[in-house]
Amino acid sequence: MDKFYIKTQIAMRQAELPTDLKKRENPLPVNVGKIVTIAGVRRCGKSSRMEVVVNELLAIGVERERILWISFDDERLVQMNSDELYQIIEAYREMYPEIELSSVYMFFDEIQLIENWEYFVMRLYKHSSKNIYISGSNATMLSTELKSALRGWPIEEETLPLSFREFCDFNGIKTDGWLESDMAKLRNAFLAYNNEGGFPEVVLTQNPLMKVRILQTYFDTMLLKDLVEHYNLSNIEVLRYFLKRIMANLTKPTSIRAIHGDIKSRGLKVSKDDLYDWANHACDIFMFIRVPNYSKSLQKIESSQPKYYCIDNGLRNAVLLPQSDDDGKKLENTVFLQLYRHRCPIDQIYYYQGKGECDFVIQRGVEIDRLIQVTWNMSDKETRRREINGLIEASEATGCRNLIIITGDNSEEIKLDDGKVIYVLPAWRWLLER
Repeated sequence: MDKFYIKTQIAMRQAELPTDLKKRENPLPVNVGKIVTIAGVRRCGKSSRMEVVVNELLAIGVERERILWISFDDERLVQMNSDELYQIIEAYREMYPEIELSSVYMFFDEIQLIENWEYFVMRLYKHSSKNIYISGSNATMLSTELKSALRGWPIEEETLPLSFREFCDFNGIKTDGWLESDMAKLRNAFLAYNNEGGFPEVVLTQNPLMKVRILQTYFDTMLLKDLVEHYNLSNIEVLRYFLKRIMANLTKPTSIRAIHGDIKSRGLKVSKDDLYDWANHACDIFMFIRVPNYSKSLQKIESSQPKYYCIDNGLRNAVLLPQSDDDGKKLENTVFLQLYRHRCPIDQIYYYQGKGECDFVIQRGVEIDRLIQVTWNMSDKETRRREINGLIEASEATGCRNLIIITGDNSEEIKLDDGKVIYVLPAWRWLLER
């Protein structure tokens, strides 16, 4: 690798600082003496979160020359191997020989593209700098193998597309107003958020057709770069169809075996094992998040059919033709993402399925903390009966009394004969709770 090119990239990045960016709800830690890993789906705002840290450092007096930022999503840098990574440090030292590396803040964007990058980072941390931030679009950034390689030093900061509160902030909508006009704006904002999702670039784009095009480009890039290229996959069109099938089955348990049968019936060839691998890979790049069926038996949890939630409603909308029952599906996906976004380290998210169904079982430690149903509207008698009965059954099976139904815009309290209370909450209000 040409050191001159590396120096040019370092200098160009420093010349762009500071950047004009909106802060996210949860800022990254600063000066904690840890390796901070920021993982998440492509284009969700990982780099921007690191740039906000840079802005904060500049604001407290850190010179821009002490900021070393390298993005590996670059056609020349991505060709580096792990042995060549130290050329970055050598190039920086040649640029600033008077600066001690221990005072340098290092930011490595999309570093997962370099094989065995973690050993380079660990050596840097041990011998050079305690101020290291790394980002990547792959779940291995949060894996147990990575923790082992980095000797337990990293602080993990998973990033998702914007929350509803962040969506409102990006659109200049107050979330703390109490006037009826404020509530009306929040309701309208929620409808937009539930439909178009929270990728920052999309939220800041005004043209509806351009939003769709951007999201379709995201999907194609995830398909071709993050899946096909990274995992050396072939059979691209079957893979595309498979991903769409999982998206279409949103909110329902997904049988890979059934999808395999469907693909075979279309005269297409793919092994069932390949489909299971593809599903795992799609979760690894954060396109989907898998939710298992709740059981007190670990064996039953492992053998049950999981649900797959999509990382963003807008992405799913841009890939699939909208269906007539999509509002409720998208609402459930929005609720799941919020639960996942604000989960505690000891939280597990399940769904419950017996005679009835409960959409979300939130386990905190060994206790079941909450049971949550999601439905767009409670006005239909059959829907109301089904949602209430599903909660009651899940409550009896788990012993949990914290019962919630999240709706498009309904609000009430339902008192049961045994003294339990079901709280019915409008999604736009629930999403703003801290």
